[in-house]
Amino acid sequence: MSDPNIWASLPVPGVLIGPDDKILDINSAAEGFLNVSAKNVRGVPLWDQIAIDAPLEEAFAHARENGTPLFVNDVDVGSGQRAPLQCALQIAPLIGSEGQMILMISPRELAGRMTQNDTVKSAAKSAIGMAEMLAHEIKNPLAGITGAAQLLSMNLAPEDLELTDLIVEESRRIVKLLEQVEQFGNLSVTEMQSVNIHDVLDRARRSALLGFGANMKIIEDYDPSLPAASGDPDQLLQVIQNLLKNASEAAGERGGTIRLHSYFEHSFRLRRSDGSGHSLPLQIEIIDDGPGLPEGIKDDIFDPFVSGKENGTGLGLALVSKIISDHGGWISVSSIPGRTIFRISLPRCKEQASNKTKKD
Repeated sequence: MSDPNIWASLPVPGVLIGPDDKILDINSAAEGFLNVSAKNVRGVPLWDQIAIDAPLEEAFAHARENGTPLFVNDVDVGSGQRAPLQCALQIAPLIGSEGQMILMISPRELAGRMTQNDTVKSAAKSAIGMAEMLAHEIKNPLAGITGAAQLLSMNLAPEDLELTDLIVEESRRIVKLLEQVEQFGNLSVTEMQSVNIHDVLDRARRSALLGFGANMKIIEDYDPSLPAASGDPDQLLQVIQNLLKNASEAAGERGGTIRLHSYFEHSFRLRRSDGSGHSLPLQIEIIDDGPGLPEGIKDDIFDPFVSGKENGTGLGLALVSKIISDHGGWISVSSIPGRTIFRISLPRCKEQASNKTKKD
């Protein structure tokens, strides 16, 4: 490359490929995206290192032969070190270097972050307003209905108690639902501080194994060098517990395996429509081998009152999404039968980040 600073400064993963289809170099964004170092991939065949869910070898060869760029949209790109992400690819010959090609990888998930977070915040505000209204308008009348049904049951023959018992049971069920709605609306203020992500994950894992996840195998797959995050430890614990509970309930009595995976990826950034943004390098993945999310709700799973459970309220993942959004973070999900991945991206603790900058 004529100017190594330009190569290192590119905000998207870039791969420089030689005439023999072996990797000559990757930039820092690609190191984070592929979870490998440039030193370890130099000389490695491109198609051995990068898995692309599309038959590109022939088109790639034509682009090199004809000296023309190649653009590919909406393909899954991954490696042996990380799960695939949907990306757009730009491939072009390197001018002045015969046979060499540049591959640029643009993860679609990064491009859609701001829109998703705005949608989450708007939906959460609407749900909170509805929560307050429902709690006030419905809980008190329900208490009266329950009391009246219990009084009526005192003068009924045993064979006629079925209807009053049903009224009491259903009224209590609705009250319980409203209490969950109230909990969603009364979320405490986020108190940001330095948080050890692995402490939060470990607390959630131990709690799950003693309760709802007793039939699950929970594997720890942590990056021990991960720096502290900026967040509220109690709220982040609530998020992880909710995701573990969902995975455990989806597995049912047969049980299954959940993998808690943490890693650092400095190329992840949240960009706003005005051009501003911030880095979200700390990654947490909750991966399970359950049946996966129902096809019809995958795109709306974080919206309030959307649930894949038979008697679900649809508030658990909405609350998770709101908490992560309040942290300035991002959450997404990819799901197929046998593999569901919830990914959480969080900001690094500002104090640690500034201290590192001073040392450098």
